[in-house]
Amino acid sequence: MAKAVTEEKLADRSLPVDLFGEFRFKVDAKGRMALPSKFRKVLPKDLIVTREIEDECLYVFTPETFNDWVERLFEDRFGGYDASKRAHVMMRSKLKSRADEVETDASGRIMLKPELRMATNVMRDVVVVGNTGYFEIWDAETYDNVMADIDLSDFYGDGDEAAPRKKTSDDWKESAKANDLDLRVSR
Repeated sequence: MAKAVTEEKLADRSLPVDLFGEFRFKVDAKGRMALPSKFRKVLPKDLIVTREIEDECLYVFTPETFNDWVERLFEDRFGGYDASKRAHVMMRSKLKSRADEVETDASGRIMLKPELRMATNVMRDVVVVGNTGYFEIWDAETYDNVMADIDLSDFYGDGDEAAPRKKTSDDWKESAKANDLDLRVSR
């Protein structure tokens, strides 16, 4: 009995949806944009559209994952939300005021408010990118420029924040010389 109740609770719990892929679309003259069919199959009809913190793109969440995102921002930056701190209250208000509730229409499109589009330059040609718990809508040119600057080889330690490289025989020789000098100086 307890196992059935646990499984039922897990099934009811809203887990973030993993959305994958990159899709190119156009925003029509009325500000409507089609959603990828893969996304429409797993997302609810009601969504929240908001601007990324630095206005690089738009984020689209389910209502639950939007609130989780706001909570996580405070947790990551400040260790949590503190209603007794005016700065926290004002930041939370600003985050919520930048968001808009949208509904997917019968054609699988969402309406993007002009204010959101203007702030992020999402005007005509866009790229929709899947993520965990939300998806992003980018101006196509901005997206291409940002992605061109990202070097995935950094995962292998070839970038600025490279992992320590393996020592070669020359490194060991240099290290031995340095140790030898240290021994001579300390005598």
